[in-house]
Amino acid sequence: MFLLGIEKYRVHEVAKDFGLPTKTITEILTKYAETPKNHMQALTDQELSLIFEYLTQHNPVSSIQVIFADTYKEEPAKEPATKKPEPAGKAAAPAQGQQVRQSVPAQSAQSSQGGRQQPQQQNAASRQVAQIKREGGDASHMMEELGALSARIKALDVQTAEAKAAVENWLMGVPNIPDASVPVGKDETENVEVLRWGTPRQFDFDIRQHWELGGAALDFERATRLAGSRFALYMGWAARLDRALVNFFLDQHVKHEDYIEVCPPFMVNRATMTGTGQLPKFEEDLFKMPAWDYYLIPTAEVPLTNIHAGEVLDEADLPRAYCAATPCFRSEAGAAGKDTRGLIRLHQFTKVEMVRFAHPDDSFNQLEIMVGHARTLLEKLELPYRVITLCTGDMGFGSAKTYDLEVWLPAQNTYREISSCSNCIDFQARRADIRFKPKGGKSTYCHTLNGSGLPTGRAMAAILENGQQKDGSIVLPKALVPYMDGVEVIEPAGKK
Repeated sequence: MFLLGIEKYRVHEVAKDFGLPTKTITEILTKYAETPKNHMQALTDQELSLIFEYLTQHNPVSSIQVIFADTYKEEPAKEPATKKPEPAGKAAAPAQGQQVRQSVPAQSAQSSQGGRQQPQQQNAASRQVAQIKREGGDASHMMEELGALSARIKALDVQTAEAKAAVENWLMGVPNIPDASVPVGKDETENVEVLRWGTPRQFDFDIRQHWELGGAALDFERATRLAGSRFALYMGWAARLDRALVNFFLDQHVKHEDYIEVCPPFMVNRATMTGTGQLPKFEEDLFKMPAWDYYLIPTAEVPLTNIHAGEVLDEADLPRAYCAATPCFRSEAGAAGKDTRGLIRLHQFTKVEMVRFAHPDDSFNQLEIMVGHARTLLEKLELPYRVITLCTGDMGFGSAKTYDLEVWLPAQNTYREISSCSNCIDFQARRADIRFKPKGGKSTYCHTLNGSGLPTGRAMAAILENGQQKDGSIVLPKALVPYMDGVEVIEPAGKK
């Protein structure tokens, strides 16, 4: 049995633990393996100490049972009255055993206050057992108490792991700290408007909702049969317009700005969702694949930000920018009864996302740049919009500062969010371990930013409502005409 133990723990680990040559360890262990268990006096104190110290670090109870198996099975318990006197200067073996037997329960009681001390106490008790057996004493009671102590250690290990997991789970639910420039407020009614662009058009006819203008090209009835509520089926020109918007957005970001286009996975694992802050707090908002540790992405922010998880970037690489067009999947758990019709709030929609990695000294400047990129898209689409700064009560979980861009929807006679641009400072970088190394300095966390640039569904709704004509046709923004192969006007719904 012992030789199997040596194979299990590996001789080089013993040598590493005690700072001795491998040859020396091998010789000691071989000597022990060849020594009858009832002749342990042949081993020196140093040899016994090394063997016990090593074995009890890994599996105290089973190792001791292997060592003393023959002894305590073959030797019957001795009555105190019949024991031989011990040599002068040494306590009788039963007295030693009794002393240790009294100390083990005390150690167990202390473990509730200091579990980390118990492995050391167990190792010390194990060495006392060795001394008792070496001197011919009875250690059977001690063995039982060591077994109880081992069980206590295992229970404390479980409790420690549970407590650690609870603390980590709580910490993962603590939101980011708002920047000092963020207005204090309780909810969306206290957000602060920064600017407006464009003048909402005045209509001399009854304004129609975008789902009415879409007609059969936006088939919500069949989408409901295919999947359920909050899905859309784009047909004909609507599908083509959706694709045109994606291409227009990506071309703007890649050709005229500094983004690298990415085609990421549309499903990611738990660690990736945790890195950007969706888990564990917002799991109910996600679509999970039950048989796998995969989640459908709610936004391309998740895979794009985690591209550099666990990496150290060069300072010269900052700022670094990515963009991607992906489907986004959201349960809309808290949106019951809101926007039940149309393209505003769906379980699945297409969006182009912008993500930036920035130096901590430059991240708020990068936020302004990102907002400018989203504004450019709306202006080229000739859509009136406004920019607001979210107050503390309306900010997202991981953001230190957020600007929302809201587009004008004539049929609702209001502005609705179409882009949200946030600086998360080092919040996500700490969770995902994304660092950069300054020249001549130690690596530190970079800042991450994300923003919509833009969602195609809400953009299409705004284009249809703002471009509608009295006869039901829709005039497209000039910037989209090349992406629609020269089509300038969408014919009225129902007209062939």
